[in-house]
Amino acid sequence: MMDATPLLRAYARRRLKRLAAEHPAQAQTRQLQRLLRSARGTAFGAAHGFGRMTGVADFQANVPLRRYEDFWREWWQPSFPTVRNATWPGTIPYFAATSGTTTGNTKYIPVSRQMMASNRSAALDILVHHLAVRPDSRILAGRSFMLGGSTDLVRQAPGIYSGDLSGIAANAVPRWAQPRYFPPRALALIADWDRKTDLLAELSLRTDIRCISGTPSWVLPFFGKLAALRPDRPARSQSWYPNLELFIHGGINFAPYRAQFQDIFAGSHVDMREVYPASEGFIAIADGAYGEGLRLILDNGLFLEFVPVEEIGSAAPTRHWVANVQRDVNYAVVVSSNAGLWAYVLGDTVRFVDLQPPRVLITGRLSYSLSAFGEHLIGEEIEAAIQQAARWVGARVMESTVAPVYPAEPQAPGGHHFVIEPSVVAGATDWAGFASVLDRALAVENADYAAHRVGMRAPTLTVVAPGTFAAWMRHRGKAGGQNKVPRVINDEALFADLRAFVTEPGRTLACVNG
Repeated sequence: MMDATPLLRAYARRRLKRLAAEHPAQAQTRQLQRLLRSARGTAFGAAHGFGRMTGVADFQANVPLRRYEDFWREWWQPSFPTVRNATWPGTIPYFAATSGTTTGNTKYIPVSRQMMASNRSAALDILVHHLAVRPDSRILAGRSFMLGGSTDLVRQAPGIYSGDLSGIAANAVPRWAQPRYFPPRALALIADWDRKTDLLAELSLRTDIRCISGTPSWVLPFFGKLAALRPDRPARSQSWYPNLELFIHGGINFAPYRAQFQDIFAGSHVDMREVYPASEGFIAIADGAYGEGLRLILDNGLFLEFVPVEEIGSAAPTRHWVANVQRDVNYAVVVSSNAGLWAYVLGDTVRFVDLQPPRVLITGRLSYSLSAFGEHLIGEEIEAAIQQAARWVGARVMESTVAPVYPAEPQAPGGHHFVIEPSVVAGATDWAGFASVLDRALAVENADYAAHRVGMRAPTLTVVAPGTFAAWMRHRGKAGGQNKVPRVINDEALFADLRAFVTEPGRTLACVNG
């Protein structure tokens, strides 16, 4: 197979020059204008006067914020699966089938041919930023491994399919890229995650893997399978993939996993690069070091808005865009796209750490917040407090979730129950100290928590054995791919299911304050 990296390097030089000269507001204005022109003949465009709009202010004045349920009920469901000229011109060929992390309800997100082209362009941008820090890269001399869900798609109607977004992407890999793509189609189609990864582990060890991408919580167990197949070698990436140079990750907070991946990549030159892809569009890519934020992709088929989280449910929320956002404000992300989403509330929350160019840190999900008792904790604050408590007791917490626990009696205090999974069992770990440090850290992170803590009981804690959350996800039929452990559970039935699952013999290691 010919090494195509020199061709990529030539493209990267041109692309980096364009990015260096990019003016954020101008780039986003052009994107919005193109989107409006393209969709003015659709039912949605006609209903909202796209043909008369001249800029961002007109758009924001005439197109209200909507959530998935609004689009589905009014614009997509009536003609599903043949959605033609409703919110985007032509017939939508693909729908990304996603299940809500907290509710499990399936959503069907339109994926147009234009969106597929935008996603391919974003994938090239990942490699562009990689070459910027690895100028001697030979990443296209071998194969790129996408560890995702099944690529088997459901035929909804002639020429119309639904399925996992990674499956849609795999089915749309350009002909020139197919020899550089792993896994082979026969294995990629397998739906049984454990069987699939067993087969992939064995085959990948005989393949020149240069890049691997996937959700960290599922890549780590896969690396465990590689280590088991090579027990006579160190549990390091060089033992399995000696030419590996890029690990692409996203979808969940990387902080709990970073140290373990650093151990695995020790002695290599693997570039760990975070990305922010969603079924609704590719939002951002890390173009610098860890913690420096992810650079928004401003010229690739999306128009992005940002609403302060505390205003997202109000009658007239303030809608910012890259021309007037501010640093260190927690914003809800709003997307308009070349797949027919318009002022669509994505559900993710971010804060800006840079404005020129715009870079964000993902702070959580709108659903990943705790406000049962006036505490208004967000996902970023909860994750930070858990990691601080873990460092204090010398543990590594890989998976966790928290839920509000309401009092059984009207005058009794409520509180939070945390379920914590360490990466290694340590019998002498001071889990009572962990709970105490966690409580104090939450108060430092969030003034509302500190103020309302006086009327709440101390956090309760269940510590579970390594692998418990993965087993629970399998129990729910959510193993592998893009499935993620919910970090905050506000659904009482879902949390009750988890609590019942962890009471099975051998799963619970410790309980604190319970």
